[in-house]
Amino acid sequence: MKRKLRVMSVFGTRPDTIKMAPVVHALQRESQIDALVCVSAQHRQMLDDLLQLFAIEPNYDLDVMTEHQTLTQITVRILERMESVLAEAQPDVVLVHGDTTTSTSSALAAFYAHVPVGHVEAGLRTDDPWLPFPEEMNRRLTGRIASYHFAPTQASREHLLREHVPPNSIVVTGNTVIDAFLETAKRDDLPPPPRVDELDARRPLIVVTAHRRENHERMRDIASALVRIAALPMRPQIYWPVHPSPQVRPIARELLGDVPGVLLVDPLDYAQMVGVIQRATLVLTDSGGLQEEAPCLGKPVLVMRDQTERPEGLEAGTLELVGSDPDVIVERTARLLSDSTAYAAMAQAKNPYGDGQAAQRIVAWLLAHATRR
Repeated sequence: MKRKLRVMSVFGTRPDTIKMAPVVHALQRESQIDALVCVSAQHRQMLDDLLQLFAIEPNYDLDVMTEHQTLTQITVRILERMESVLAEAQPDVVLVHGDTTTSTSSALAAFYAHVPVGHVEAGLRTDDPWLPFPEEMNRRLTGRIASYHFAPTQASREHLLREHVPPNSIVVTGNTVIDAFLETAKRDDLPPPPRVDELDARRPLIVVTAHRRENHERMRDIASALVRIAALPMRPQIYWPVHPSPQVRPIARELLGDVPGVLLVDPLDYAQMVGVIQRATLVLTDSGGLQEEAPCLGKPVLVMRDQTERPEGLEAGTLELVGSDPDVIVERTARLLSDSTAYAAMAQAKNPYGDGQAAQRIVAWLLAHATRR
């Protein structure tokens, strides 16, 4: 009897845990696959909460997190600890996700051990290797290491082809973040987001996330825009789970702490975020995942960045780039709140990032193409 394909999924931050959870579940359902999970714990508390939510028990825990860790320290610890894990587990394939330091370091460790790497959410690119930092370079490096490339969209595939990645190593799957978001949105056991009982269901709700390094110097501009939005005649409510960064939280509390209609809350866990997006009218964000997740529930997304590695959303009309200029942020938000035609055009646009079956496509491709060692 041919032995099972041994596949190890490696992740350790909030974004890649969410997006890898559907892959882990799909691998575990497949009788021809021996599914292993290794976590880096790059973000310890966020990781543990998500593992519980998605009912995932790791086989290996690198436990690399320390206080005030640098990117170099994370990279070195993962490389060192992955060496012994790979030697013991002997996987046929190592799956990593996206653009985290965990993913790039684990991919490099697997390469050193002569283990093929599969890159989930492969091919996302901006035009600038420094934006976002370090994510853009992480995803480019992982793309050079990987043997299998699971691209979420055709545009991502085209990026890889321009970098001379062999076409037969690329498969367009959709994005697993949609799998996770839709599965979670269907659950009836989600904890309520904090302070939602203070919201008025008759008024528009704008959910905000802002924390990217590229916006640290511009956070005051973003916060001042939100002050003006809260004063619009449509009386929108603003719900902002504020990142604890010293470049974010003090400014948010200074400018918005006493503004009527603004709720500043601590960061939400994933299930709570899904719950509040379900209630939202629109989303203002600089994060990556929400650019794909919110449109699957028909929520327009205004992206507070100068560039996005998700141009498919711009082309489809589910996203709009607004940068960090307060005048632009306020004008675009006011338009969506006052112009029902403009709102419907974004809310009803087809989400280009998937249909909830990406993880299953990844597993099917591995069974058909991955080689047992």
